[in-house]
Amino acid sequence: MKNIAFYIASRYLLSKKGSTAVTFITWLAVGAMTVAVTAMFVIISVFSGLEDLNKDLISNLHADLTLKSSTGKTIKNIDKVDNVLKSDKEITSFSKVIEEKIYISYNGKGDIAYLRGVDSAYTKVNPIDKDVFYGSYPSFEYSNEVLMENSLDNRLSIPIASSGDYATLFMPKPGTGIINKEEDIYNKKDILITGVFPGKDQLDNYIISPIELTQELLNLPKHSAYQIVIKLKNPDNTDSVKQRLLSSLGKDVEIKTKEEENAAFWKMINTEKLFIYLIFALVIFITTFNLAGAIIILQLDKKEQAKSLISLGFPLSHLRRIYFYTGILIVVLGVISGLILGTALCYFQLYTEFFKANETLPFPVRIVGKNYFTVAITASLFGFIISWAFSKISKEYITKN
Repeated sequence: MKNIAFYIASRYLLSKKGSTAVTFITWLAVGAMTVAVTAMFVIISVFSGLEDLNKDLISNLHADLTLKSSTGKTIKNIDKVDNVLKSDKEITSFSKVIEEKIYISYNGKGDIAYLRGVDSAYTKVNPIDKDVFYGSYPSFEYSNEVLMENSLDNRLSIPIASSGDYATLFMPKPGTGIINKEEDIYNKKDILITGVFPGKDQLDNYIISPIELTQELLNLPKHSAYQIVIKLKNPDNTDSVKQRLLSSLGKDVEIKTKEEENAAFWKMINTEKLFIYLIFALVIFITTFNLAGAIIILQLDKKEQAKSLISLGFPLSHLRRIYFYTGILIVVLGVISGLILGTALCYFQLYTEFFKANETLPFPVRIVGKNYFTVAITASLFGFIISWAFSKISKEYITKN
């Protein structure tokens, strides 16, 4: 009986004979489901591509692990920390960092910037030297050679690698008492810009310098650091390495993973993705009312056939299954065709980069199995509920004149 119900449902859907209105409404429901599934799959794939794009944009901002002091800015027992990091076989390299706000002045122009002092091993952890598009990365031979973010350099119009043109950094001095001369207010240092790099929104207004420069401006000891950035052999072992370092170094330090350093950023991205998913889930839910219309029109059109089947002893429950299976077939056709069309559009964008977010940046797309599963389950769930609800036809409706 179950096979008979499915056979009749497939005939209702695929047969070329029958009411033109029923055929039109049925395939309209299939088309609407196809469009909704395609749109949802494409949008979710774009958001997956945006996740990869954002990971690339912040890859030079945070390392696999970042170690800081838990009781102040400067890391305590720096020699002990060095020894522990050097002895851990999971750590490939690490670099000391000091970062502070600073005022920069050149030729009557000034601006607030972020000064990030790093040691010579920094590029092994965050390869920012590969992003330099004009000039060169500092040689670290002199402490006053720096790398500057492009938009900051453009605003101040500082020449690159010009030995006769120096900008000046001003760092306010902490303390109390009477100010007798200019040197009591701030430390200052002339710097030479060796190259520029794009900030990519994450490093706007940044100046990368040798750590000795920041130590001098802040009057810090030679081996001091505010944080240590760490690169691992296998980033998948981040949590285990973090716990091992915390047990070795005690409560004087706090260690954060790349994800923890960007927690607010990723929360924003995931919230946007959730809202987009809910919006398109609502679109699919509304689309399934075309499916309800198709089932109702089918019941009206096939009422006389249903009477005949009931008269021949066909159970009412199996008659309901006919309408339920018809709805499920419509959903399955819509989901499969929608996923195929969505995949084709995604590959079209990947290979042609036809659709662009701006003049230079095409919309990023990433095709992953999870997206197929998410879209298929969402559409199938709504389709199952609507098919089940509208297949509950009563015997009195069929037998009454």
